[in-house]
Amino acid sequence: MVTDLFVSELRAFLGRHNVLTLAYQDGQGIGACAVWFAVDERLHLHFLSSPTTRHGQALAAGAQVAFAVHKDEQDWRSIQGVQGAGLCAMTPAHAIDTAWQVYTSRFPFVARQFPDLQAALGSAALWRIVPTWVRLIDNTKGFGHKEERVIEPLGD
Repeated sequence: MVTDLFVSELRAFLGRHNVLTLAYQDGQGIGACAVWFAVDERLHLHFLSSPTTRHGQALAAGAQVAFAVHKDEQDWRSIQGVQGAGLCAMTPAHAIDTAWQVYTSRFPFVARQFPDLQAALGSAALWRIVPTWVRLIDNTKGFGHKEERVIEPLGD
């Protein structure tokens, strides 16, 4: 069971960082990409990407993925990050409005009418990762400090 303190620390860490590295597998083998993401209160991770990209094609039917988010500036004593695994698919129709609100609250410029951005958004889809396992790493609490949990989905 995920503790409230663990969820709070996880959500706070994810809320301070913008880029998530997403690992996936397709017919060409394994791949990874970086996406800007936003986290919601259920710990779902939302990102925008085109379904025509390699990862978009690999994830189109829904797929198991691994992901990582790391603090940028660090030495070995201050390493912090999140590693996880879960199911990734396009955001279901019933959840798009809420997911879009979460994403544009995090990145308000996305909702503005910039012509070049609007062209890119025209071919993008909103995706959602529902984590099933997470590990929170924090060497500021001691070298090698980590907590990990299997996560029951926190709502849809």
